Amino acid sequence: MIKGTLFVSRDVNNHSHYKMRAEEIGFRNVTFTGADKDGLNMIINDLKPRLVVMGSSFYDCATPYMMSILHRQYPKIILASVSLERYPAHLAMGLIANGVNSYVNFADGVEQFYAGLHFIKEGRAFIAANIDEKIRNSELPRPSHELTERQIEVLRLICNGFTAFEIADVLHISVRTIKFHKTELYNNLKIRNENELIRVALYLGFIKVDELNFYGGNYCLR
Repeated sequence: MIKGTLFVSRDVNNHSHYKMRAEEIGFRNVTFTGADKDGLNMIINDLKPRLVVMGSSFYDCATPYMMSILHRQYPKIILASVSLERYPAHLAMGLIANGVNSYVNFADGVEQFYAGLHFIKEGRAFIAANIDEKIRNSELPRPSHELTERQIEVLRLICNGFTAFEIADVLHISVRTIKFHKTELYNNLKIRNENELIRVALYLGFIKVDELNFYGGNYCLR
């Protein structure tokens, strides 16, 4: 499939149905996949699609962050995102801030949804009306950047229950610096609190479940 369309969706049971509908709309050389991360990259490198359309909830709240990585890795590919259910406005704005060309949401109505899909098919930009209005009336969120090694260190310690003071002691940096790194993590991953941070860290594989260790107040790395 050279210069076709790659759809990325976890709803694998409906891939054949979605493929048929996409072809009816006029998308050419359509492939669907549920692969993510390295697996997704392998498929993109093999198929060399003109367009990649990802479900907005594919990586949950971290979809903007992951699409920012795709945008940097494949700057010539047109990226679009489709939501079949309600998706938080701040995350949808994050998609646009991170290089996604188009965003359509079924919750905006069938007519708008299909109009957006036709724009996407033609490689033209389309932003769901309510998100476009929010963008016009406010600044776009800051684009995501790949996490630094230090941010990942802080992230892993947070996931293991360390407080800011304990992290500062382990890494030999100030509590103020730890708070800065946490803010950067929240901004990059488009999340709001530590609960979401831990969920995203596990979901994206920054830390594995068997790497979680809790020492009941005796926090020393082993």
